[in-house]
Amino acid sequence: MLSRVADAIYWMNRYIERMENVARFVDVNLHLALDFSDEDAQWEPLVRTTGDTELFAQRYGEPSRDNVLRFLTFDRDNPNSILSCLSKARENARSVREIISSEMWEQVNRAYLMVLDAGRGDAASDAPYEFFAAVKQAAHLFVGITYLTMSHNEGWHFGRMGRLLERADKTSRILDVKYFILLPSAGDVGTAVDELQWVALLRSASAFEMYRKKHGGISPSKVVDFLMLNPKFPRSVRYCLNKAERSLHAITGAPLGTWTNAAERELGRLTAELAYAETKEILGRGLHEYVDDLQQRLNHVSDAVHFTFFTMKPLAEEEELLRTMPLPPLSMARLPDPE
Repeated sequence: MLSRVADAIYWMNRYIERMENVARFVDVNLHLALDFSDEDAQWEPLVRTTGDTELFAQRYGEPSRDNVLRFLTFDRDNPNSILSCLSKARENARSVREIISSEMWEQVNRAYLMVLDAGRGDAASDAPYEFFAAVKQAAHLFVGITYLTMSHNEGWHFGRMGRLLERADKTSRILDVKYFILLPSAGDVGTAVDELQWVALLRSASAFEMYRKKHGGISPSKVVDFLMLNPKFPRSVRYCLNKAERSLHAITGAPLGTWTNAAERELGRLTAELAYAETKEILGRGLHEYVDDLQQRLNHVSDAVHFTFFTMKPLAEEEELLRTMPLPPLSMARLPDPE
């Protein structure tokens, strides 16, 4: 497969997943804000979730409800806004229309036109629940259409790998935001406010019902375990990386548990670490510190995927990358990954 085509399919799926996650965060926060007297204080963490705090401060200043909604939804100067993500996904889809199915292209185009039309009015402010539900539904339809109408070949695996790497990153970010930003004070730990925010976090990942079925009552350590280490929940970090690794090896043909390039080594080490991680170790080290390191490692994986598949480089340059890449000495032993 041409690297240009693989790159377009990979990023088309990442942008659709990013758009859906932004809509998910905003929708949950709209409901959460109803339970707090200081509503505006609950909107600033959403900007931190996308990592765009500095850009938001430059463009809007105070993180009010309307400012954050505009920034995360329709602001074309924000590369992570819903409209920006859809616009870039649509351009990538346009460039590979001969590779993807016509149904995939039509769904991306339909979603883009829906959001563009909503941006001409005040849909995000006047009917926010309906609008963000429609955005999430559009993303879900795209994933389902992709699964059912595109051959599960290299291109499909590039798309799935991009989508799952993006999802793992966003799940880790919402954990970090809850732990360090949302809770007003240490005195609120264990109170109704604390539990309400953990519930909101689970809802942000569409994990609340599945968590309840497995664990029942809300426990911070169990929430962390469910969203970080559960091997069967499709939005947990471990699940996403396990499946992304399977797609990576389907592309290269290398057996699981081995590596032939920088991307396989980066992702293989990270999935091996999560396979043997324990929640008490994560919390003992510090959730923020662990998640911060995880996000850096995910960035390394993304960089390695880009370097391995999407750029032209001499063989000696790739060998030098493998030799100098700063990684801890983790075991490559693997646990079985349930399908």
